[in-house]
Amino acid sequence: MNAMTTRYIAAFIALFVLIVGVGMMMGSAFTVRLLVEAFAFALIAMGLNIQWGFGGLFNFGILGMLMVGGFAVTFISYPVNMEFWGSEGPLYLGRTLLGMAIGAVLIFFAHRVQRFGITGKGRGAVIVIAWFIAYVIFRSQMDPAASYITSTAGWVGGLGLPVLLGWAFGGVLAGLMGWLIGKVSLGLRADYLAIATIGIAEILRAVLKNLEWLTRGTLTVSPIPWPVWTPQIYQANGADTTTSFILARGGFLAVVVVIVLIALFLIHRAYLGPWGRMNRAIRDNYIAAGSMGKDVTGRQLEIFVFGSVLMGIGGAILVSFVGIYDPSSYQPINHTFIIWVMLIVGGAGNNFGALFGGIFIYIVWMLSEPLAQALFNALSRFSSDMGWGAIPDIASRAVQMRVFVMGLVVTIALRFAPQGLLPEVIRRKE
Repeated sequence: MNAMTTRYIAAFIALFVLIVGVGMMMGSAFTVRLLVEAFAFALIAMGLNIQWGFGGLFNFGILGMLMVGGFAVTFISYPVNMEFWGSEGPLYLGRTLLGMAIGAVLIFFAHRVQRFGITGKGRGAVIVIAWFIAYVIFRSQMDPAASYITSTAGWVGGLGLPVLLGWAFGGVLAGLMGWLIGKVSLGLRADYLAIATIGIAEILRAVLKNLEWLTRGTLTVSPIPWPVWTPQIYQANGADTTTSFILARGGFLAVVVVIVLIALFLIHRAYLGPWGRMNRAIRDNYIAAGSMGKDVTGRQLEIFVFGSVLMGIGGAILVSFVGIYDPSSYQPINHTFIIWVMLIVGGAGNNFGALFGGIFIYIVWMLSEPLAQALFNALSRFSSDMGWGAIPDIASRAVQMRVFVMGLVVTIALRFAPQGLLPEVIRRKE
């Protein structure tokens, strides 16, 4: 047994002990809920590991992918809104799609006017005019459709299909967005790519937040169905409240764990094969890899899409579990920063490190608030006994301690384990 194997075993045993301790301290229902969310975040961290750990791509637009995945499962699995389908809303949307198709055709041919002898500035002018006409056509159909739908039906509603199909669609839709973002921004390097992805994620957040006819915007959508029995169903069959939550969340956890393990198995096999070696070569020296005939941009686009797929599935799982889709609830610190902390602490380039970091950091994130609140309460009682007065606003101060704890964890990790607790292991032939 070598040193790395020992470290793997020790890390996951320690994680198991931590989970058992949380269960004893906080109760089974809370612990199962914590594990569902932790495994979902671990899946998202594995997606980031594909992009950054395998390919060296700075993606700070994770929030956008999570929002897309959340919207996808909402649209697929939420019950059908008969008020929308019984109105002229579908006809309005059909006209909008037709206008969009016409605009796309105009733009397509505008980019190929050089075949008719139009080049240089003339070609650029034609492209600009085509985009302007396409925008006018689209808005002339979209604005009346949005106004009509919100005034008559409120929003389009969902399709009432199985939740697992919604999770899959979340991955597909996020992968499509990843492809579009990659085509636009993967020509950038390092920090410039990070800035670009941040901007695109904020655009996605603004769009989904303001498409009231499609997402209900700040009005939120709930309840989002589960892929397993909910606590209410268990209670209707005679289970008490605590047992119903444990059974329902346990079933949800089982589904999520299976998905995470399947993803881990497939990613690790790819990582150990020629595909993984090629991507690591591009990550370490893309100029040398390109000189050897590798399609650097194509491979980077590929891993950007793959990583986005996992992020979309993870975002869909989280929305399903909490049962509500609220575009205004997505914040960079909760849905981008913490994912990077998971990967940094766990170990970039190591699939098991991403899994470990995702679960461990999310547990620390969630426990830091109640533990800080307990500490502040003890200090407040002590200061009151000493005549110094109580500590004000303990609840809000405890919430802010999450950020402090995350910063402390990152600092300690970078000091003592700069490659992560489970760093990448490169096997070289002797």
